[in-house]
Amino acid sequence: MGLNFEYTDGQTPIDEDECEGLHIKTISTLQELNEFEQLNIQKAIKWTLSKNHKLEQVLTETYIKLVHKKMLGDVWDWAGTFRKSNKNLGVDWHSIGIELKQLLDDCNYWISNSSYSEIEIVIRFKHRLVCIHCFANGNGRHARLMADILLKIIAPDVTFSWANNGTLRDQTRKKYISAMKEGDKGMYQALIDFAMS
Repeated sequence: MGLNFEYTDGQTPIDEDECEGLHIKTISTLQELNEFEQLNIQKAIKWTLSKNHKLEQVLTETYIKLVHKKMLGDVWDWAGTFRKSNKNLGVDWHSIGIELKQLLDDCNYWISNSSYSEIEIVIRFKHRLVCIHCFANGNGRHARLMADILLKIIAPDVTFSWANNGTLRDQTRKKYISAMKEGDKGMYQALIDFAMS
């Protein structure tokens, strides 16, 4: 297909094989792609709001994949399947299933043992999910939606704004990347502040 997108800091480039999975063949710019993806994501958000999620359902590989498929399945044929190549971010693609299982087990443990506050549990979960980078594209947006779903279950009176969500732009993206880098060092307050802002 030969799509030639200009990526900003923190975005994962889509390789040529992955571009072949694009459903909407008229897309030629990253802006157009973002618009179609955002429409699909809005449908996924409505779907999540219509559901009464259970913790034992949400913290599974099946559900992680389902949410990604709901978010991007109208745009990409590989939506909801783990990536099959290494990227500029994330674990080796062969390790995705193992790393995700460890995260899900850890998150269940944190919740069962009140290891951290509910908000910190959700932020730690979101951060690790992005670091694993399960999918070829949409990992940050997917992790934010997964965090919102988890938050609704364990702290239903709290909501995250993610600096007004959507596709992060310019200064907002810089703040987000900076907060994620703090999380890489085990410091989550900047990411909590970003989620609450």
